[in-house]
Amino acid sequence: MKDRHGLLTAPIGRVLLNMSLPNLIGIMTILGFSLADTFFISQLGTEALAAISFTFPVTLVISSIAIGIGAGVSTNLGRLIGSGNAHKAKVFLHDALLLTFGLIASLAALGSIFIKPLFRLLGANDDSLPLIHDYMIYWYVSAPLLVLLMVGNQGLRSTGDTRSPAMIMALAAVINLILDPLLIFGIGPFPRLEIQGAAIATLFAWLIALSLSGYLLIVRRKMLEWTAFDIDRMRANWTKLAHIAQPAALMNLINPLANAVIMAMLAHIDHSAVAAFGAGTRLESVLLIVVMALSSSLMPFIAQNLGAGQPQRAKEALLLSIKFIFVFQTLLYIPLIFLAEPIAHLFSTDPLVIEWLSFYILVLPCAYGPLGIVIIVATSLNAYHRPMSSLVINLCRLVLLMLPLAALGSYIGDVKGLLLALPVTNILMGIACYWLAQRICEPTKVTTANAMS
Repeated sequence: MKDRHGLLTAPIGRVLLNMSLPNLIGIMTILGFSLADTFFISQLGTEALAAISFTFPVTLVISSIAIGIGAGVSTNLGRLIGSGNAHKAKVFLHDALLLTFGLIASLAALGSIFIKPLFRLLGANDDSLPLIHDYMIYWYVSAPLLVLLMVGNQGLRSTGDTRSPAMIMALAAVINLILDPLLIFGIGPFPRLEIQGAAIATLFAWLIALSLSGYLLIVRRKMLEWTAFDIDRMRANWTKLAHIAQPAALMNLINPLANAVIMAMLAHIDHSAVAAFGAGTRLESVLLIVVMALSSSLMPFIAQNLGAGQPQRAKEALLLSIKFIFVFQTLLYIPLIFLAEPIAHLFSTDPLVIEWLSFYILVLPCAYGPLGIVIIVATSLNAYHRPMSSLVINLCRLVLLMLPLAALGSYIGDVKGLLLALPVTNILMGIACYWLAQRICEPTKVTTANAMS
């Protein structure tokens, strides 16, 4: 298993490219779920689009927990594989997946009970609440499947294999894309389920994808080792997982929570702005897809090299990734200047929604280069076993800068003032993170532990 994909020896740029291209496909398929749902649901009208927009913070909370656990799995497995401990890696993945299922199933059960009070708190009105309920009741059923899939795929990626997860997610996206219009609009023999149909389509897609991922992990790659129930071993592995996963999950949780606060601010100004912001956040995910693909590749690359005692190679990969992302995102912004309004027309016919979404597309992506630096550095800090530093970065960006500036912007300039606060925040944090990346190092206690293992 060691260095099967050249993470420890092959040229850095080539390895990251080979890992990131499949990651790019995999992330595109995940985003395809969201964009397909948003596009087809937008055909049902502004109220349906606003309803699905209100669900984004909650669905992102669950996804963020999965990303946090996945970061813990990727970092710990990468170090174990890099140091040659394949047996311990298999047992660790088993214990991590067991904890993942129990946690997410419990959260999904609670969420399904408190749908109405939770979304009232987020600012949903009486017209949106029935639509939100129809969507979320099925989405909560699919949540454990999604998270197990995401964490299992991180296990595959920690070995350097990014191709298999990408193929699985591509198949799931195709299934969702086919089922979405059939179930939403009731085409042919299928019933017209409208917004509920989107959630049911997602449920079936995740179920099939999880079955394929499980087959790869258990049967083909033998990456899971079934062992006797040992609470002491599980507690030790869960503690290692939590060291990275808790701060990483909290870091990712802050983003949807901040979006929920911003959405609540917008709801008090203009309900059409909520619909525009929801569509805009989905577009943002697409525009940052290269950043996400590269950061997902960079974490196991850094973890394996640190585990193998090659810190300089890990740092070279980080700085190379930062430079690439800044240039790429800056160039990507140029065509958006001319395409903002045509893109907005794809998501709505409401003049106000088009106006706000056009402004979103014109203003926010100009700072996606600095935002990409923030994402790359924050992700890499988890591989460096500095999860609290990663958390502090996000807290500073969202709590100390973004939300206060957004409140000030909404007071001065309503919707446009609020949206302008977001790129200003990202530019300031991008500068700070670039400075930090040049000085990053591994904690002394982790280095000592690696030397002793």
